[in-house]
Amino acid sequence: GEQESPPGSRFVCTSLPLDAAGAGCPLPPVPMQGGALPPEEELKATVLQLRETVLQQKETIGSQREAIRELTGKLSRCEGADGKSAAGAWKNEVGKGKDTMGDLPRDPAQVIDQLSRTMQTLKDRLESLEHQLRANVSYAALPSDLREMLQRRLGDLERQLLSKVAELEDEKSLLHNETSAHRQKTETALNALLERVSELEKGSSAFKSPDEFKVSLPLRTNYLYGKIKKTLPELYAFTVCLWLRSSASPGIGTPFSYAVPGQANEIVLIEWGNNPIELLINDKVAQLPLFISDGKWHHICITWTTRDGMWEAFQDGEKLGTGENLAPWHPIKPGGVLILGQEQDTVGGRFDATQAFVGEMSQFNIWDRVLKAEDIMNIANCSINMPGNIIPWVDNNVDVFGGATKWPVETCEERLLDL
Repeated sequence: GEQESPPGSRFVCTSLPLDAAGAGCPLPPVPMQGGALPPEEELKATVLQLRETVLQQKETIGSQREAIRELTGKLSRCEGADGKSAAGAWKNEVGKGKDTMGDLPRDPAQVIDQLSRTMQTLKDRLESLEHQLRANVSYAALPSDLREMLQRRLGDLERQLLSKVAELEDEKSLLHNETSAHRQKTETALNALLERVSELEKGSSAFKSPDEFKVSLPLRTNYLYGKIKKTLPELYAFTVCLWLRSSASPGIGTPFSYAVPGQANEIVLIEWGNNPIELLINDKVAQLPLFISDGKWHHICITWTTRDGMWEAFQDGEKLGTGENLAPWHPIKPGGVLILGQEQDTVGGRFDATQAFVGEMSQFNIWDRVLKAEDIMNIANCSINMPGNIIPWVDNNVDVFGGATKWPVETCEERLLDL
């Protein structure tokens, strides 16, 4: 159907008013001077009038060319969804087989050229006719036939122009619709994104997944701690990894301790007073070259095997120390208690505030083997998620006591804020 356009944006080409004789270009009546003129004179007068009419039509076509040029200019300034010019986008559409222009040339400039050629042909034919009249040759074409032929030709030209202008209008409308559709799509995507952000903001009070949380131990007391519900089996090797953040001094305290009946210091990681951080296994001690009390998140891994009591210490994915003869040939005893944030003097109790961990920790995992350095680096880089096969970090396996709290957090994201 016909599209409504804003005022001034649609260009309509109209012919000159028709005379009473019917469809065609106006021809003023030949003046009668005392009777009928000779046929050659009458034909000559008609040709002069036709030339005047052609000039008027050329002016009309000129103004229509201006209208087409202006409309084409507007179209080329209208950018499509991909940032290319509208005319280019339209040409691409046509190239894909969506020919909206029938048999007409596809480019406005081609239409102008075609009109110019047609006008030139018409002009040549008129000049030829004049030449024949000057040579006083009797010509078979009667003025009325010539008039009808010329009117038909000019009528065809006008119809082509009107058709081209209508197609340009349709193109403009199509481009407008495509732009609107693209804008609507963009707005829909933005709204969906905003809704997702709102959901995440609202949902931050609940854990997004069972391992995305941290335990916070903000005070140095003998009653804030976390407890792992599962216990350990008998182990001949292990890897313990965790994220921690602390700026406590002197020493960050005890990130974790594992006590069994008859041995309160079966496995302990402790930085106490002005001592370096230490790993205790069956009450034997190794000093670790780790530096973690700068208030930033650090990833710590400790590996140990009963074979020769070999140990390794990793910080943020890098191996910083290794040693041996730490409780060699001693298997880790099963059935004990794992405590986060306190050093046990008896199984599950007798905490000392001076040895308490102050800070936050997350992703405390234990494996029953020595992890490869490559795996440890990938965990520290947050490029893989590897839960411990003996103790994994999951919400329902960690209880907190005495004012210690669990908070939702994605440790890797929080760590980026420290960098």
